[in-house]
Amino acid sequence: MNVNVIVTKFFAVLILVFAGNTASAYRGELPDFASLVKQNAGAVVNISTTQMLKAHKEPREFNIPDLPEDSPFRDFFRRFFDELPEERDARSLGSGFVISADGYILTSAHVIADATEILVRFTDRRELQAKVIGSDRRSDVALLKVDAEELSTVKIGNPEQLSVGEWVLAIGSPFGFESTATAGIVSAKGRSLPNENYVPFIQTDVAINPGNSGGPLFNLDGEVVGINAQIYSRTGGFMGLSFAVPIDIATEVADQLKRSGKVSRGWLGVLIQDVTSELAESFGMAKPVGALVSEIMPDSPAAKSKLKPGDIILRYNDTELSRMSDLPPLVGFTPIGETVRLEVIRSGKARIIKVTIGELPEDERQLAQRGEERQPDDKILGMTVKDLTREQKKKMNLEEGVFVADVASGPASRAGIQDGDVIVQIQDKAVTDVKSFKKIVAAIMPNKSVPVLVRRENRSLFLALKTDGETDGDD
Repeated sequence: MNVNVIVTKFFAVLILVFAGNTASAYRGELPDFASLVKQNAGAVVNISTTQMLKAHKEPREFNIPDLPEDSPFRDFFRRFFDELPEERDARSLGSGFVISADGYILTSAHVIADATEILVRFTDRRELQAKVIGSDRRSDVALLKVDAEELSTVKIGNPEQLSVGEWVLAIGSPFGFESTATAGIVSAKGRSLPNENYVPFIQTDVAINPGNSGGPLFNLDGEVVGINAQIYSRTGGFMGLSFAVPIDIATEVADQLKRSGKVSRGWLGVLIQDVTSELAESFGMAKPVGALVSEIMPDSPAAKSKLKPGDIILRYNDTELSRMSDLPPLVGFTPIGETVRLEVIRSGKARIIKVTIGELPEDERQLAQRGEERQPDDKILGMTVKDLTREQKKKMNLEEGVFVADVASGPASRAGIQDGDVIVQIQDKAVTDVKSFKKIVAAIMPNKSVPVLVRRENRSLFLALKTDGETDGDD
């Protein structure tokens, strides 16, 4: 045999052996998703709902033409629109999972919202009618019950033990395709989403699509650590950003729904914002951490305590707050009537404030509207300010402050102050009128950053204002 042929065959065998060993090693390092799916698929269900939607008698952008009385088309249009149904059925799909053998099922609240009929389908093709035990809009969690016994159930895990980068698996019914498994990693923890202040979401890159909502998110031990609830998408489909409600929050909600059909949450009664690096400098802090109190609601637990706007909450009982989004979930799941310890920074000094937690009302606040007058009165730091009129005070529910009528280039603009803002406090000094405003500003050292509390439309906000030595006149 030719020597070249022998050498070629030798290297070919060597490459195959090396490739096989590498592939085996690679497979050995990957999670065993197959066994995880096999063990848990029976406890994951498809949820089909029917809603009754009201139909318009005529299309929104269509007007019946003004036709003569004897026109044959007049009678046609009249009969056509009169025969349109006033209501029609609409169907939607979602997912859920069994948490107890006697038929309790967890899903997302938006999956069963306004449903007139809920049908639960199991992997063995059984279909059972479900009734709603309770639904919580704020956490997007709902508890259902089917009439069955000895159902397969999931194991509940601890989302606190999840690590960013850890493998997770979702099972659900995207677009109605039942028992679909998708895997990915934990991308982040404690995510705060708009209008979802009471849930520190688990962010993953697991492929989640319409129909997955309400389904379980598993860790590699086969334990449920979250309920797949939302995706971030510009197309309506998966784009790599999925969010799940931590299962410990979901089960706490489910327990309350099971006991009383509703969820009661703790309430502190403050509006908060993140501490930026500029604000941290203005408050004399070494680094930006905690939740900055920008406003205290009237008749709230905070209003009955010694807490003040400008306080920066660093610790809630024994939990440190790195950002403002850490606070609402802690408050929300504190038992009503419990007294908590807040460690705050005020005027550069640490202090402890105790607050007795109340119950979060359904309507958290009544918002005042912003005044519309824009008559200039004086100009300082690149902004025109004026005293509040009686009408503005009434509309904004304020007793004092100065109205920002116009903002040009200068320190005010760089700080983010806008036309229509009302400045109510600089550092820890209350601004009562233009005269007091001038006095406070004049005492600020040049090139020093100070916190400024403004009222903007329906909320209060701290901004970091850095002077440049020009405290009056045009900039």
